Amino acid sequence: MNSEPAICIERIHKTFADKITALDNFNAELPVATVSGLIGPDGAGKTTLMRLIAGLLEPDQGHIRVFGQDATTESPRVQAHLGYMPQRFGLYEDLTVQENLDLYAELQGLPLRSRADRYRALLHMTGLAPFTARLAGRLSGGMKQKLGLACVLVGSPRLLLLDEPTVGVDPVSRRELWQIVYHQVKTTGLTVLLSTAYLDEAERCQEVILIHQGGLLGQGPPDRFSQQMTGRVFQVRVEGIHKRTLQRRLASLPDVLDTVIQGDRVRIVTETPAPPSLGEIRQAEVIPASPRLEDYFVATLAKASGKAGDIELTLPRQPNKSDGKAVIVVKDLKRRFGDFYAVKGISFEVRRGEVFGLLGANGAGKTTTFRMLCGLLPVSEGEARVAGVNMRQAPARARAHLGYMAQKFSLYGQLSVRENLKFFSGIYGLGNRERQSRIGWALTTFELVPYVHQRAVDLPLGYKQRLAMACALLHQPEILFLDEPTSGVDPLARREFWQRINALAEQGVTVLVTTHFMEEAEYCDRLVIMQAGAILATGTPEDIRHNARTPDNPDPALEDAFIQLIETKA
Repeated sequence: MNSEPAICIERIHKTFADKITALDNFNAELPVATVSGLIGPDGAGKTTLMRLIAGLLEPDQGHIRVFGQDATTESPRVQAHLGYMPQRFGLYEDLTVQENLDLYAELQGLPLRSRADRYRALLHMTGLAPFTARLAGRLSGGMKQKLGLACVLVGSPRLLLLDEPTVGVDPVSRRELWQIVYHQVKTTGLTVLLSTAYLDEAERCQEVILIHQGGLLGQGPPDRFSQQMTGRVFQVRVEGIHKRTLQRRLASLPDVLDTVIQGDRVRIVTETPAPPSLGEIRQAEVIPASPRLEDYFVATLAKASGKAGDIELTLPRQPNKSDGKAVIVVKDLKRRFGDFYAVKGISFEVRRGEVFGLLGANGAGKTTTFRMLCGLLPVSEGEARVAGVNMRQAPARARAHLGYMAQKFSLYGQLSVRENLKFFSGIYGLGNRERQSRIGWALTTFELVPYVHQRAVDLPLGYKQRLAMACALLHQPEILFLDEPTSGVDPLARREFWQRINALAEQGVTVLVTTHFMEEAEYCDRLVIMQAGAILATGTPEDIRHNARTPDNPDPALEDAFIQLIETKA
């Protein structure tokens, strides 16, 4: 391997006009022909660093050299050797697949005589050859991801920068992206730097760079960090205690830094290399677990920032407690667009107080199903009852019982936090006195008081998520719909989010969630997995994993089971 680094970052400092320091004396080197992962919490400086490397921003101090060239003073020469795929893939959605490729080939100066062969290779590699005439805006999330990658590879760059390339795409599409990336590294010597909020993905990198508050916390192979957690990771199970209740109780223990649900167990990280003292938790089964990069990440940030306390979320008006009754009933549900059926006669029920997951590959029909149950799309055929209301006859009546968080940040970016809360309380028909009370509750409960006058668009991603949930809960709904609510947020924000969801479920709120992140699906009581508009499997996460066991993989992760189901039925 070439000993000269592909990227050399020396004492970089970057502050923006509002005096926010994005990077502070940051140093790092990236080796040639390797895949390096840039990880850190929201607002750590990851995107700023990528834009500096690409020559799209100038540092206040320090230097970045890319293949020996200065990214600031020689930015055109640097940009001639790199491909940069920003978040949301950087596509032109009103152009076709072929027109996007043509545009990027022109921008990257690819000679006309070379284009046909390059297009052919890229379309074959990404599987997009049958879709060259389709508008990019009509592609599934996974296909957009692959088109974005093809566009930045069209000029055969030496360096590839990928900013959150797998946000909003399913596990099958994520795996395909990794196969493409490593094939390029192996065959062309490509150097890759990618940022990701998913630490299981970062473990696929040869190097990881951990960044926090604009500074470097560490760099090296992923296992160098995970090995430091040996003896500090355990799985806990207690017969007769629900996994959500057990997680909350374990999180309150003083020597426990982190808790996440895994199947019927709770995975914990302790402050020292010793099993936790469980206090009043009796008859617990505690077994050691193999450490992961995410364990190191969360433990390190907990040490740097202080352990997060137990997050309380209590609705002023308590919903009916869980009684086992079905509050969402779906029978032979269909949705037709012209002659095409996006949903093909599916049936399931969701019980009161249940966290129910709707999973599937991009284009499976889950978002269409979701939107019908919210009253945002009319039902073509079949039955959909939500909170006792027939969605084919009176969807507006059901909306008073529902809260909704959209897949993309759907609040009003130019309005302040308070103005968004005021607007949505009006939409829900709250009277003036109740409106003021509920806005005060939201600001306090979601710790939004310091941001009350800040525009929503300027909030950190985790606080945008808090505001979106606050708006969805203003009218104290019985049922909460969450459409990929944690897409792109870091592990700490995901944990905070699910603490709130678990608190709502324990109060009897019914939660229907779509997600592409399989570890998040572990929080669900039951799941439906969809493919091509039909249901492939229904059951608890444990059921889904159990049915995917093989002699080669006797203890599959939920993601393994998901991929096996999708590929078996493809």
